Amino acid sequence: MALAVMVAVVVTGSVIGTELLARTAHVSDQLIEDVQPASAEALRLQNALLNQETGVRGYAIAADPQFLTPYTEGERDERDSAARLRRLIGDRATLRQDLDGIERAAADWRRTYAEPLVAGVTQGRPRTVDESTTDRGKAAFEHIRTLFTEQNTHLAQARERARSELAHVRTVRDWVLGAMVAVFLLTGGALAVLVHALVARPLDGLRVASRRVAKGEFQHRIPSEGPADIRAMANDVEAMRQRLVTELDASHARHEHLTQQTADLDAQAVELRRSNAELEQFAYVASHDLQEPLRKVASFCQLLEKRYGDELDDRGKQYIAFAVDGAKRMQTLINDLLTFSRVGRINDANVPVSLDQSLDKAMANLTAAAEESDAVIERPDELPEITGDPMLLVMLWQNLLGNAIKFRHPDRPPRIRITCESETDPEEGSARWRLSVADNGIGIPEEFAEKVFVIFQRLHGRDAYSGTGIGLALCKKIVEFHGGRIWIDTAYTEGTRFCFILPAGAPGTADETAPARTTPEGQPA
Repeated sequence: MALAVMVAVVVTGSVIGTELLARTAHVSDQLIEDVQPASAEALRLQNALLNQETGVRGYAIAADPQFLTPYTEGERDERDSAARLRRLIGDRATLRQDLDGIERAAADWRRTYAEPLVAGVTQGRPRTVDESTTDRGKAAFEHIRTLFTEQNTHLAQARERARSELAHVRTVRDWVLGAMVAVFLLTGGALAVLVHALVARPLDGLRVASRRVAKGEFQHRIPSEGPADIRAMANDVEAMRQRLVTELDASHARHEHLTQQTADLDAQAVELRRSNAELEQFAYVASHDLQEPLRKVASFCQLLEKRYGDELDDRGKQYIAFAVDGAKRMQTLINDLLTFSRVGRINDANVPVSLDQSLDKAMANLTAAAEESDAVIERPDELPEITGDPMLLVMLWQNLLGNAIKFRHPDRPPRIRITCESETDPEEGSARWRLSVADNGIGIPEEFAEKVFVIFQRLHGRDAYSGTGIGLALCKKIVEFHGGRIWIDTAYTEGTRFCFILPAGAPGTADETAPARTTPEGQPA
């Protein structure tokens, strides 16, 4: 609306201003190009007639043909001036009547006086013009002079009227232009007030309300007022505020829920600390108090066999052997269970560890078993260094290699291959090491690939393979303690291949294709 009003005012002012300027230019052009030139042309017309009158009188007195020159030239100039003057005065009736009267009077003067006088003169024979002819000629030309005076008077009046009209038009133009400027200023002021009332004030209200919301007054409603565009913007801001309030309420609810969960976790942590304390106490009891009776049972059974062996039959000796074996196996189970429970709890070292050194120690512990079974162990020339617990990593290698040697195929000596390669975690983008221990043993069926990592789970009887079924469960716990995972590669069909991943704790290199380090006799290096 403001733009429409401004456009209307500008267009109206432009039309009025253009009209006034055109009117001023028209009046000025009439004065400069018509009235004033007409006055000058009238003087030339009068001079032409005066030249004719002078030439006629001189020719009549002197009878010299050269005196006719002003007459003939004056007659020609009269025609030219009259034609120009007629164009200049245009449709001004009074001035046209003056010109017509002068032309008629001049024509009568030439017909009744000048032409007969010229015709009656003999060239080269001057004569005296009678007084009556001279008086008649003077009377006729005096009438022309009177018409000259009237023409000059009327031209002067026309010039004054044109000047007065030009001054009036200029005055009107100045007043109208001044009024237009005043109207522009008043319109601009009115539009400024209107814009302030309809636009600036609603915008200021929206700004103040938005700042209050931005400072934390989320319940303050954003007002919707002013033009349609500002109302639409205010509605959008209000919708955003309502979404913020909704999200804030949901966030508060989640915060309260998290606070409750934190309290529950704290309570569980307290319960876990208490439970751990009880487990430590149980471990102490199991490692001392529970094993002491087992040792006594085994010792006294052995003493009974030694002292009364001659008096016992074969069945009695077998019962004593069963009791001693059960006590020893119970001690082994207790020790294995204590070892499993202590992973990551008792020995919580976190230092740079060379996998080469931990593998060397594990192979040294298994030297007798490897030599007895003629085992061949292939390993990379260099294994990386990670951050972890040295003792647990030795246990990891020892259990994996020991299982490969224990569960060997009866028809061929065990051949164990260790590999290591670097890779990147696809989720976190961090570096890690992928290791594997593959053998050519009896293998593990695919349906038992997960079961073997459960504590005390055995796939074979104790009469076929010794052990308590805790080794692979211990390996899984050690790998997970170091932030990795372990699994059986079910696609490997030549035996069993255990794969596990360990995070890269320090720079290291490994070459999966490097030749194995073995002794000439085929024993581990």
